Amino acid sequence: MINIDPSEARVRANQIRCHIINMTCAAGSGHPGGSLSAADIVGALYFGGMRIDPARPDWPDRDRFVLSKGHAAPVLYAALAERGYFPVEDLDSLRKLGSPLQGHPDMKKLPGVEMSTGSLGQGLSVANGMALAGKIDGRDYRVFVLLGDGELQEGQVWEAAMAAAHYGLDNLTAFVDFNGLQIDGPVTEVMSPLPIADKWLAFGWHVIEIDGHDMEQVFRAIDESKTVKGRPTAVIAYTVKGKGVSFMESVVDWHGVAPKEDQRDKALAELTERRPD
Repeated sequence: MINIDPSEARVRANQIRCHIINMTCAAGSGHPGGSLSAADIVGALYFGGMRIDPARPDWPDRDRFVLSKGHAAPVLYAALAERGYFPVEDLDSLRKLGSPLQGHPDMKKLPGVEMSTGSLGQGLSVANGMALAGKIDGRDYRVFVLLGDGELQEGQVWEAAMAAAHYGLDNLTAFVDFNGLQIDGPVTEVMSPLPIADKWLAFGWHVIEIDGHDMEQVFRAIDESKTVKGRPTAVIAYTVKGKGVSFMESVVDWHGVAPKEDQRDKALAELTERRPD
């Protein structure tokens, strides 16, 4: 069961959003839009949904998280720093020469990063391997993977989905951050992945559909996934690109453009004003 109150998780997710704005502004580059849309999902996982210990990032029985949409690295880095894997102050080094906080996650350079990602479509295959290894080794850890909706256009995702169901990987949960936008525009116009839920069902997965910004729904989905036996779980989380910042919400241009200082200040003011109690 979740061991954190949803209200506290909302506070953490809001802080993660502030970090995303600050670090991408400091770097002058990065991907704020899809990082902001995933903040509630990632916040729920790192502050209650997963069994982890920041003091032991290599603990064999830890739950694993794979950020398949690796360009959203700021949301992962922010969560790791907030959770205590490394100092929050290090977030300002995003994308700077010599920093372990690279543009895409590097498992060899930063504690808590389970897989180097960025080449879209590969994360679910890696998560499959982790989940299958847990089964073979008799360990009870769980594996969570976050995919982008545009990423579902990659054929490897569906090969991995078929394999996960074939091997009955009920210790695997895939979140789809369905914010509806990718770098070239609406996903339904670039190459529609719809109907998403029906596809995962057809591939033999247990499917849950949620509002990806409703923390109670995110928590319930995580809990439900832990009760499913014999097949993996896909959580289709309907989200808003740039969530939390009015001028970024549902604007495709913010997929991979960093805010300027004045935009940073406006965004932080909005996030501070909306900060949950």
